[in-house]
Amino acid sequence: MEYNFDKFDHKLSQMHLSVTDAMKEQFCIYYDLLCEWNKVMNLTAITEFDMVVEKHFLDSVALAAYIKLDGRQKLIDIGTGAGFPGIPLKIMFPDMEVMLLDSLNKRVRFLQDVIAKLGLEKIQAVHGRAEELAHQISYRENYDLCVSRAVANLSSLCEYCLPFVKVGGVFAAYKSAGIEEEITSAKKAMQILGGKFRRVEEFQLADTEYQRSFVFVDKKKPTSKKFPRKAGVPGKNPIL
Repeated sequence: MEYNFDKFDHKLSQMHLSVTDAMKEQFCIYYDLLCEWNKVMNLTAITEFDMVVEKHFLDSVALAAYIKLDGRQKLIDIGTGAGFPGIPLKIMFPDMEVMLLDSLNKRVRFLQDVIAKLGLEKIQAVHGRAEELAHQISYRENYDLCVSRAVANLSSLCEYCLPFVKVGGVFAAYKSAGIEEEITSAKKAMQILGGKFRRVEEFQLADTEYQRSFVFVDKKKPTSKKFPRKAGVPGKNPIL
């Protein structure tokens, strides 16, 4: 099936990004696999091509309009789900080293199928909980950039994500618009976990009514070994 990428090209150009024909082919394969696997497991409620492009692909890669991405960075995507934002970012920046982390094994099997069929290198999908893997030496404070589109309180997200970020690195949270109060409530957690709020970027995906934000947190010092706390605790009892 032929997919129309005119809207994709136009909106990427408005973000000062561009995509090659080979990358478009990878996005097509990814979309087809998403729809195929979605028939037997819950990956996304959105399956129409243009909507997937807008609400998943474009939303994922919009980060590149606000932070410099290149092949020298190591990125980890916490709670990646169906691979957003990690896989679209990997397609757009193929030299970047990427780790996809999810707590549901069947989603990880889907991600491994996508990685294989897209021919992606320097990327792996791992089954596990952030609260546990963040205490392993091979993951802890090992990444230049941590991203997450997971649905969670910002304070909880900081506890899941900042332990993976090396000092000098950045945590970028994908959030909805209008989150000033949530940011204010999370600043104590950021400080305790070794981070410092840098800025929030609110934006509207080009030609849509889709309001989004990026919250950027700089990693200033190592995270205490007390964090993250045991599985389930950061979500139920966030640092406030």
